[in-house]
Amino acid sequence: MQPQILGLAPSFGFGDRLGMATQGHVAALKEAGAGIKGIFAQQSIREMTRTSRSAETVMRDARVGLKKAGYSDIWGADADHLKTKDDVDLTVAAGFVFFTIDPSDHVDQKADRYVKEELAARFEVIRDEVSWIEAYVDKTIEICDGVDIKFDDESVMRAAVKYGRAINVAIELGQYIVEQSKKAGRACELEVSVDETDQPTTWVEHYIIAERLMKSGLPVVSLAPRFIGELEKGVDYKGDLAALEESMRGHAAIAKRLGPYKLSLHSGSDKVSIYPLLNRTTEGMFHVKTAGTSFLEALRVVAIHSPNDFRQIVRFAREHYETDRATYHVSATLKSVQPEDEISDNHELASEYLEHWENVPDLKGFTKPGRQILHCTFGSILTDPDLGRVVKQILDEHQDTYCEVLREHFVRHLEALNKS
Repeated sequence: MQPQILGLAPSFGFGDRLGMATQGHVAALKEAGAGIKGIFAQQSIREMTRTSRSAETVMRDARVGLKKAGYSDIWGADADHLKTKDDVDLTVAAGFVFFTIDPSDHVDQKADRYVKEELAARFEVIRDEVSWIEAYVDKTIEICDGVDIKFDDESVMRAAVKYGRAINVAIELGQYIVEQSKKAGRACELEVSVDETDQPTTWVEHYIIAERLMKSGLPVVSLAPRFIGELEKGVDYKGDLAALEESMRGHAAIAKRLGPYKLSLHSGSDKVSIYPLLNRTTEGMFHVKTAGTSFLEALRVVAIHSPNDFRQIVRFAREHYETDRATYHVSATLKSVQPEDEISDNHELASEYLEHWENVPDLKGFTKPGRQILHCTFGSILTDPDLGRVVKQILDEHQDTYCEVLREHFVRHLEALNKS
């Protein structure tokens, strides 16, 4: 019942914000996983704070769920979006073995928009921190048949300004993770996430980030770039699928050349349209991370068994959405989704806030990303003295329903992911 490192095996992260979803996750993986390894303990420090959980309870709840499900395969535990040594200490002590480093606080989010003069000035500030830049200027590298990356002065300088400090921070934190894991008597593996940025990660930037990480000697098994298009919470991918596949092909070729390591898709919940692309371009060397979608399926159970409580949750979520959405990339507005008091039918209300993954206007002119409103307010809902208790009580009384809706939901995800 101890988590293990999974190496380069394709993997799927099942985030569980309530600690009650593991049995449903296992049911889906057994039915449609086809060689994909499950990461059942997965939660970020931010999520733990918002749900009043700890690293220890996340690990304990996963173990309990796996035991109840009779699970015997190896499984992973992901300490997600780590930013500080204190975060590392907490998660190493709890027994995590997969660590996602998030250096996004040190990414220059405006780097893509700097004119040449300002870019040069910004570079001068960090020149001493990015001595590796000379290794790339004026190089052309073929990453796969017919696909070259050209490292000209501007693209390399922009990569240095945008990601230079983030790379250094990631390496420093990664070294600390390795040291602390050794002290705890455990092996570990690392993922580096640069996906939480305003602009996509270019092939030049990915190559530089990855090569610096590989040269550091860290046990990096996956990297999450910021892909083109929009990967918003709670809805399917928004963008040109053909363009995304071409971009992914380059990112996957870099991962294969420099590692190999897995290409990681964050905000992976409900992105079923791009799963076949990820599988095809990486040749099965991928990691997918989900979290909020299991919470939304928990609310589906509430809608089924206690429609009035679900209606109250929708009202509460709308009241807290403008504040809670601040740390998320979403497009839903309160005006874009009908309020609960305008929808008398309980089934229609559940459909409005749970079923519509795509942002498509209906005949009344409303778009329906209602899932995003519920997704962003999970912390407020679960820590509310009344609503949090109601959700957990209903799930506890109807664990079979929760297991079934999760099984059905994630089978859809996994079947799409196994297509090529």
